[in-house]
Amino acid sequence: MKLFDEIPAERPATPLLDTLDTPAALRAMSTAQLAQVADELRAYLLYSVGVSGGHFGAGLGVVELTVALHQALETPHDRLVWDVGHQAYPHKILTGRREAMLNIRHHGGLAAFPRRAESEYDTFGVGHSSTSISAALGMALAARTRGEQRRVCAVIGDGALTAGMAFEALAHAGHVDANLLVVLNDNEMSISENVGGMASYLARILTSKPYTTMRESGKKVLSHLPGALELARRTEEHMKGMVSPATLFEEMGFNYIGPIDGHDLPLLVQTLRNMRDLEGPQFLHVKTCKGKGFLPAEADPIGYHAITKLEKNGAPPPLKPATPAPAKKKYCNVFGDWLCDMAAADERLIGITPAMREGSDLVRFSQQYPERYFDVAIAEQHAVTLAAGMACEAMKPVVAIYSTFLQRGYDQLIHDVAVQDLDVTFAIDRAGLVGEDGPTHHGSLDLSYLRCVPGMVVLAPADEAECRAMLSAAYHHPGPAAVRYPRGSGPGVEIPAHLEPAPIGRAQVRRESGAEAGRRVALLAFGSLNTPAAEVAERLDASHLNMRSVKPLDRDAVLAAAADHDLLVTLEENVVAGGAGSAVNELLATEGVRGTVLNLGLPDAFVEHGKPAELLAECGLDADGIEAAIRRRLAGGDGTAMTGEAR
Repeated sequence: MKLFDEIPAERPATPLLDTLDTPAALRAMSTAQLAQVADELRAYLLYSVGVSGGHFGAGLGVVELTVALHQALETPHDRLVWDVGHQAYPHKILTGRREAMLNIRHHGGLAAFPRRAESEYDTFGVGHSSTSISAALGMALAARTRGEQRRVCAVIGDGALTAGMAFEALAHAGHVDANLLVVLNDNEMSISENVGGMASYLARILTSKPYTTMRESGKKVLSHLPGALELARRTEEHMKGMVSPATLFEEMGFNYIGPIDGHDLPLLVQTLRNMRDLEGPQFLHVKTCKGKGFLPAEADPIGYHAITKLEKNGAPPPLKPATPAPAKKKYCNVFGDWLCDMAAADERLIGITPAMREGSDLVRFSQQYPERYFDVAIAEQHAVTLAAGMACEAMKPVVAIYSTFLQRGYDQLIHDVAVQDLDVTFAIDRAGLVGEDGPTHHGSLDLSYLRCVPGMVVLAPADEAECRAMLSAAYHHPGPAAVRYPRGSGPGVEIPAHLEPAPIGRAQVRRESGAEAGRRVALLAFGSLNTPAAEVAERLDASHLNMRSVKPLDRDAVLAAAADHDLLVTLEENVVAGGAGSAVNELLATEGVRGTVLNLGLPDAFVEHGKPAELLAECGLDADGIEAAIRRRLAGGDGTAMTGEAR
């Protein structure tokens, strides 16, 4: 294996890789040629991510595994399902998208994750974790039903295997005896330690044709002898259990193989070829190193999980800024500081995260209050119900979770928290359009799915100071409450050191319109869209209300605005359907107020990937787009495709 200590600034020479438009050619290659392809693939991966930015370490860790999978399986006839998709860059390179990789995650370029519409080799669209085994099992059972001969393989990481959904799928696969291969890409040693040469030797033996023939023939012979077959099965099980963590997966109905070295390409190819032809559920445990082959990433797999594009001089971007951090704090940093400060003030506070410690800025809290910090792995449902249980015992749990990931814990939010009116605070990060990771990661639905839950308080800060104050307000509210805030930094408002809560259900008038009757416009802005709203209000001489609270709404402020203005414009970085604008419409209808409302928000479609500014402009939610939609409405037009109205 060729090792790298820097990211190539120029495109490396990849003569063998360049001949591969599809992975079919891999099946005719020698072991030496496959090794060369792997080296060239790793070099090109380093170069392309250096140009584009994006997910980094996971792909480097599965270079050999990806080559081996496409060599052993007849893709796309055989189905290959990747979990999450952080590790799918090598797969994309080998399946006809090599040159397009330079624009991955960019607006109009390749998606960050496998996507069915992009390639026939992308068998299942992903982005969230722990779906691969369920999807692959569905494909395997469909093939059985249709009488088709094809292999189906799911590749799942040790982190994704912590989710309950993965174990539900494993249990079902064993029950129906599906022809399914599950490859566990274990790069954190969370399942077991690698037992070295013995494990590799065992893997070769357990997948070899002589062994499998003997195993199946032995079953037939021993089946006629009372008790002998069960004795043989138990003997085999215990022999495996002495040298591998087979017991759990064997008990679920899988034939467990491994762990084996995920960077030993000949071993991977041999093992996968043998397992490909085995009947029933198969489980291959592969040990890999995240960032393998790039020495800085091997040393810091967390820091190199994803990178921005290279600087012009060819040097990789620093993981930490060389100069002091700018004055503008990210919203997640505001939350992280608030959590530590509130924990110091209230010993009942508990911090909970589903495997998002770094992303949610819980590092300092986990260090200062380790006994009050709980990372539940990728288990969003459990995170919410865990918080509910803590709240039942007079604790004050704070669940730090991304908007798109809270969708997974929605049933628990309703039945375990809201129905019981439990005191749980939800700090919802990544609300709105998050950018390059695309529709699976946009937090575009939370205002809609939270607002309909009885008893739920929903707050949306316009800036960093409001975020801190709203977190305190949600924390002190004696029931379920959520604060949703965007990815990245805010407008740069000074953040107070105190923990005074913001008022719940009270809007803030930021500007009064001086326009003449018939052209008086009021902008009712929620959360992040207060920034463009301020600019538009100046251009149109409109009133500007920072609504602050989505639920409960400031009834008096809305009715006053409706009485004094000719047009109300609601602004939210959320889908229009069921969102904050819908709440305004419902209030006016309930009160019998006849007025004109223009609802501006995200369209009734899944927004693609790109920089947030690009996407907001595309959705008509930048200052220019908002102004244009209002002018069309004032001129008698019908607004834009993503607008609605209530009269």
